[in-house]
Amino acid sequence: MENKILELAQMGEIEVSQDNSPNNLPTETEIQNWLVSYIAELLEVDLDKIDITIPFDRYGLDSSAAMELSGELEDWLGRELAPTLLYDYPTIEALAKNLSAIN
Repeated sequence: MENKILELAQMGEIEVSQDNSPNNLPTETEIQNWLVSYIAELLEVDLDKIDITIPFDRYGLDSSAAMELSGELEDWLGRELAPTLLYDYPTIEALAKNLSAIN
């Protein structure tokens, strides 16, 4: 999944930071782009089919998929995230806003 996201970034379809050191943490937009790319890849749909205001569960993410997404996001951000994060912030918009605020 991470390779597909990096491929989309290299093609210029999305913007994501590849250096998530403490001095260069992703912006809200970069986090949104990463999440949109992840969900689109998971569902095998075009990026423009993902609405950042729609709750994750409406995309059919069960608890297993939510945990996997959390783990991938944790790896990408380089920091530990609460396992309930997707339930606490149930949309891409809300989650990205929260994660960028705690950068």
